[in-house]
Amino acid sequence: MEAKAIARHVRVTPMKARRVVNLVRGKQANEALAILKFAQQGASEPVYKLLASAVANARQKADREGLAFNEDELFISEAFVDEGPTMKRFQPRAQGRAGRIFKRTSHITLVVATDDEKGGDQ
Repeated sequence: MEAKAIARHVRVTPMKARRVVNLVRGKQANEALAILKFAQQGASEPVYKLLASAVANARQKADREGLAFNEDELFISEAFVDEGPTMKRFQPRAQGRAGRIFKRTSHITLVVATDDEKGGDQ
């Protein structure tokens, strides 16, 4: 069984979000939550919330389908960050000029799955 969670328009640059997502890719869900809880990066908070949401989605899906749910069996099977829309802003510069400022956003996707699907794919 697998469950997905997507956070769109997160106000963190994709490069910074990818550094955090790379920390937890392929790890057990409980271990990844512990890593994200104590990570120093600012992008770790939205990724933590997203992973908690994916685990809750898996729990709901298991209840709906009547399957036994064990949170310890969940691992992060897919995790990626796409670039969202960029907001363009201007800052005054010298001699009447204006400098562009790009406020980047990210779309973060996490997929959690149980170990039985990991063995089936290989």
